[in-house]
Amino acid sequence: MAGKSLAVITARGGSKRIPKKNIKEFCGKPIIQYSIDAAMESGVFDEVMVSTDDEEIKKVSEACGGKVPFMRSEKTAGDMAMTHEVVLEVLEEYKKRGQEFEYVCCIYPTAPFITGEKLKESRDKLEKTGADGAIPVVAYSFPPQRCFVIQDGKVQFRWPENRLVRSQDLEKWYHDCGQYYFLRVDSFLEKKMMLMDNTVPIIVDEMEVQDIDNYEDWELAEMKYRMLKRN
Repeated sequence: MAGKSLAVITARGGSKRIPKKNIKEFCGKPIIQYSIDAAMESGVFDEVMVSTDDEEIKKVSEACGGKVPFMRSEKTAGDMAMTHEVVLEVLEEYKKRGQEFEYVCCIYPTAPFITGEKLKESRDKLEKTGADGAIPVVAYSFPPQRCFVIQDGKVQFRWPENRLVRSQDLEKWYHDCGQYYFLRVDSFLEKKMMLMDNTVPIIVDEMEVQDIDNYEDWELAEMKYRMLKRN
């Protein structure tokens, strides 16, 4: 039987490009609620908590069903704090309170395309493979091997040897969806990295991925979300 699992939704305050980004309304409800709902609907977590330094985020998160048993420290609330430092702090605080976990999933608060099914798939994959981590990835829509660079004002192939290679004959390249990291706690505590060597992929469709860094991204994400719901 699998060990205990903790979901950590990382939601600090102080967003500059989109004020109150983590609790801004997205298609009718606070965007952080999508992450909380997915974690709870997955059925694989013993605790779903939000790590925040912001009282308003705490209030909204608790109203959405997430727990905020303690506030994030000043050290991990700054612009330069790394994600792995936040997760380490959370695990250490739970340990002080007598709670330890076999798995931890770091979930971003602005990831409305996460579903409970994907989170469950990730936990199941970790159990079956013995991997250190699972991460959602998406294929680049255009093969990067045929990309251009601009040198001396002229367009050139970065890799000229690929200029006549058919797209379908090139290896697929992927990038992080920016949604969550599902980790085996003992490996994470040892390596202190979100992406460890023994990490397995959860391949996601491009329609279910959208970075949200500015208002244009936000509108695109809402468009994609509505299209998915219609379909």
